[in-house]
Amino acid sequence: MENLKEMENLLKQGKISRRDFLVKTTLLGAAATLTPAAFFTNNARAGVPKKGGLFRMGMVGGNTTDSMDPGLLNDAMNQNLNWQIRNNLVEVDDKGNLIPELAESWESSPDAATWTFKIRKGVEFHNGKTLTAEDVIASINHHRGEGTKSAGKAILSPVKDIKADGKHIVVFTLDSGNADFPAVLTDFHYPIFPAGTQGAAFEQGIGTGPFVLKTWEPGVRSLTTRNPNYWKEGRGHFDEVQMLGINDVTARTSALLSRQIDFMNQCELKTVNRLEKASEVNILRAPGNFHYTLPMMVDQAPFNNNDVRLALKYAIDREELLKQFLNGYGRVGNDHPISPNYRYFAKDLPQRHYDPDKAKFHLKKAGMEGTTFKLHTSGLNNIVDAAILYKEQASKAGINIETVLEPTDGYWANVWLKKPWISCFWNGRATVDLMFSTAYSAEAKWNDTHWKNPRFNELLKDARAELDEKKRGEMYKEMQLLCRDDGGSIIYLFKDYVEATSKKIGHGELSGNLEADGCRNAERWWFES
Repeated sequence: MENLKEMENLLKQGKISRRDFLVKTTLLGAAATLTPAAFFTNNARAGVPKKGGLFRMGMVGGNTTDSMDPGLLNDAMNQNLNWQIRNNLVEVDDKGNLIPELAESWESSPDAATWTFKIRKGVEFHNGKTLTAEDVIASINHHRGEGTKSAGKAILSPVKDIKADGKHIVVFTLDSGNADFPAVLTDFHYPIFPAGTQGAAFEQGIGTGPFVLKTWEPGVRSLTTRNPNYWKEGRGHFDEVQMLGINDVTARTSALLSRQIDFMNQCELKTVNRLEKASEVNILRAPGNFHYTLPMMVDQAPFNNNDVRLALKYAIDREELLKQFLNGYGRVGNDHPISPNYRYFAKDLPQRHYDPDKAKFHLKKAGMEGTTFKLHTSGLNNIVDAAILYKEQASKAGINIETVLEPTDGYWANVWLKKPWISCFWNGRATVDLMFSTAYSAEAKWNDTHWKNPRFNELLKDARAELDEKKRGEMYKEMQLLCRDDGGSIIYLFKDYVEATSKKIGHGELSGNLEADGCRNAERWWFES
């Protein structure tokens, strides 16, 4: 296989496309661009990083049912805490590139079915244990056993075998080729922890990360302190990091303005312009892959009828919701989870628009006229506001929607994956394959619509192993079409990440793959004064 330098020369000479360069350098274990690097609207505040201080975050996205078991991470607070205390084999950097983390490098067989990862030497866990291949294998196998409750199990189902080749080499054997396999290992479910960690021991948070866990009250607060032996140079600047669960946006905003916190996620978009005028506040905005969905369980009546699903999809006015619900901070969705940031976004797929007549047609065809559809929703992330707007829009198509307000605390445990039609939202994933594998494949634990389309699942497996960029792109286009026209989820908006910090905070370019700088703000940011 060509080495990296040869590939760079071919790219400069125009003898290969940028896409071919990305695929082949990924197979070589080099950094591969996943998303455009120039879509950020925030400006980096890249002064000289300063050590010290207590960094305080006010976060929505915490529940008293939260766990620090990596397989059960499900919202902003425990995902952020996860990367305060742990590292993955591979990281997504602030430009959307795959870069080595606990894996020093990686390479694949020509068919991309065997991947060899070289593990860094000299890295210590918080308890003093030295990282070895044994820990990597145990961490990944935590998601693979028959009795595992991990939401990451299905994504790893193509892994046939993991074995050590000495103390610092790990070899993954897949059931078929996967050119994106290193990207799989960037997911927040797959950090590395000491071999032998089980059950309640996960709540101790032993990892190799920039901070050491001191206190953790699920959904309420956490406190971490700087890891004095952190292996990653130029990261982990704060002395301490405190997270507070503040689900009410008004309370988060007040806490920031009164200097009780230094960062808040998920600003109130209707009033963010006023917040921006505050002299002590900086607004951060990064178009990302975060999206709002209304999943319907397709194995339960009446949502097992695709005409019902289509009626409900045509009955939502996405443009009005973008204006009224997001105040313009986002883009309309097209009933599939792939945003324009992804390399394989199907840009020529016709956009679905609000069409009451088509909604009425499909509802009549389904024989469901006069039916009242119950939509379970919550004040979490203000999704109830979108549900109420949608109810009004659907009524113009003769569709009756009853919004059922559920408690915010415990929403993911008691409503999501339990009720047949709900309000929901998702962060994106590093690649198209990872997004589809997480929530749309037949085996996915987080397949919240129970959608099992045979053609889609066939394409998912085939596209994963396809190294021809054009063929792969056509497969992903068809999969987006299948989601749009047959899938069980109304995917109506992609939201920009809009957050706020005190002006004391310094940072580089912000990642758009997850909120809070890819959920790594604690590791990457610093106090300027």
